[in-house]
Amino acid sequence: MLTGISVAIMGGDARQLEVIQKFTELDATVILLGFDNLGRQFHGVTNVKLDPELFGHVDALILPVVGTDETGQVESIFSSEEMILTDEHISSLPKHAKVYTGMAKSYLKKLVLAHNIELVELLDRDDIAIYNSIPTAEGALMMAIQNTDITIHGSICMVLGFGRTGFTMAKTLQGLGATVKVGVRKPEHYARAWEMGFQPFYTKDLYPEVGNIDLLFNTIPTMIVTAQVITNIPHRALIIDLASRPGGTDFRFAEKRGIKAMLAPGLPGIVAPKTAGRIMANTLSQLIEEDFKDRSDVE
Repeated sequence: MLTGISVAIMGGDARQLEVIQKFTELDATVILLGFDNLGRQFHGVTNVKLDPELFGHVDALILPVVGTDETGQVESIFSSEEMILTDEHISSLPKHAKVYTGMAKSYLKKLVLAHNIELVELLDRDDIAIYNSIPTAEGALMMAIQNTDITIHGSICMVLGFGRTGFTMAKTLQGLGATVKVGVRKPEHYARAWEMGFQPFYTKDLYPEVGNIDLLFNTIPTMIVTAQVITNIPHRALIIDLASRPGGTDFRFAEKRGIKAMLAPGLPGIVAPKTAGRIMANTLSQLIEEDFKDRSDVE
């Protein structure tokens, strides 16, 4: 239970609805910021305007998956008003407070560092990333089916990267009957991909390997599908880039050559917001319960 713990939830998308629901069920004191256009009613929550004074009694500040942009703006689909998280807001937090987000840009990192407030980035956690890889893979499949005229079964698919998302993506494609080529950098990943029945290769050999593919799924967040590589990709192929923005594909050159390439970050929140929200809610509630269970002043 989270009785006696004050949680401020600032901005976000449909995933945050699951977080709000979870925290109310656990008896936390919940304050909502940036939810003035929310049609759904939650019992026992307080919907307020952004005011530095209210931060003074907050134990946990929960921001959207992408906490702020580089100007401090916090996005919310449930509000038409601009919200800027400022130095004044963070300085008002109690010293024991923590800020939770999916991933933080430099603006937010500098802000919390200046006031010695702990920042928790959920997407750094293996469990969150693995759980999120499931809706990511399903969303990527949906995009592939909608934008091709072939079946996944019998196609030649390439997955770049064999991390948490790449592993799930490759396994999902294999389960649908595709031939799956996996681009890796590490020998241990090569061995594991081979053991699982994929066709592994090292990414330094990417150029010749793309010559016969139908679908390419990239999970590597650095420029890897370069203009040179794209010159050897068949015109029929579809590129779906799952890496965080700006992705790892030369989209300009792909368009110039007539190859369809799509950047698709944040798929869990788009294709399965309820599932993705539950993943976030469960992890956040466990973390906050652990983080504050030993505080003598939390009752």
